[in-house]
Amino acid sequence: MTDLGKINLNRLAVFASVIEAGSLSEAARRTGLSKSVISTHLSRLEAEVGTALLLRNPRHLGLTAAGRQFFETCTSVLRQVADAVSVLDGENVDMRGLLRVTTSADFGASVVTPLLVELIGHYPDLRIDLIATDQVLDLVDAGIDVSVRLGWPRDSSHTATMLGSFSQWLVAPAAWADRLQAVEKPQDLAGWPCIELSILDRPEAWTFTGPDGRMARVRFEQRLSMSTTSAVRAAVLADGGLAVLPDYQVADDIGAGRIIRVLPAWTLPDGGIYAVFAQKRHRARKVELFLDAMRAKLRAKRAGPS
Repeated sequence: MTDLGKINLNRLAVFASVIEAGSLSEAARRTGLSKSVISTHLSRLEAEVGTALLLRNPRHLGLTAAGRQFFETCTSVLRQVADAVSVLDGENVDMRGLLRVTTSADFGASVVTPLLVELIGHYPDLRIDLIATDQVLDLVDAGIDVSVRLGWPRDSSHTATMLGSFSQWLVAPAAWADRLQAVEKPQDLAGWPCIELSILDRPEAWTFTGPDGRMARVRFEQRLSMSTTSAVRAAVLADGGLAVLPDYQVADDIGAGRIIRVLPAWTLPDGGIYAVFAQKRHRARKVELFLDAMRAKLRAKRAGPS
């Protein structure tokens, strides 16, 4: 049995070019190789496969029976290689040009921006425009390729796909560690000062689920109200009070001991992270690349410190 490891696959292309050209002279003209180099490739190929492929005489270059079958297989293999390269060329072309993404200011700063920096590092012909805003933009009018939204998509004229989810964590300043030692359940925190995220419908009231499945609804005392999660986080770091914040916003702070997660056994409802598009049959490869990278990043964050 022929050892494939001993076959120089470049010789397949030389062999096929000779048969298609009909002579060594014409093959040399088409390939730019000398006749002696081509002849050497053919002789070595026959030695590598262990059989004669060509019938040689001064006036004619023909194929043996084995050579004819080998030629048919070679041309099939070379076509498949050409098709594979063509696909890659198409992929690379699609990684060029402008990708426009929009998301909220806080999520854009903490999650999306670092990811986009990684992408342009891997694809130098790709340009990315991030519109970080808490306003919901018209994707068509603004020329947006993809919008990343947190919560539940509401615009039925668009299509959406779920990328992942985030958890909501009750957190407190690190300086409150001693005060929190006596806290065993959410009800113990009723009336404690809380920094509220004003864009929520009921920012002062939260329903927790305990490890045994029991529900507990708690109303905190409003002390500060802020419109962004980054501002709420800054207030917690400044010892301003309790807050409910998304895991992606405070996981690093908790890992570093700057903020404390309160009652981790009591959970709050998760939120969804969605990619939203104007309705189209086909999405560009650069958009799919961004979505795959987002999914991977969100999975990694979910597996991080809690």
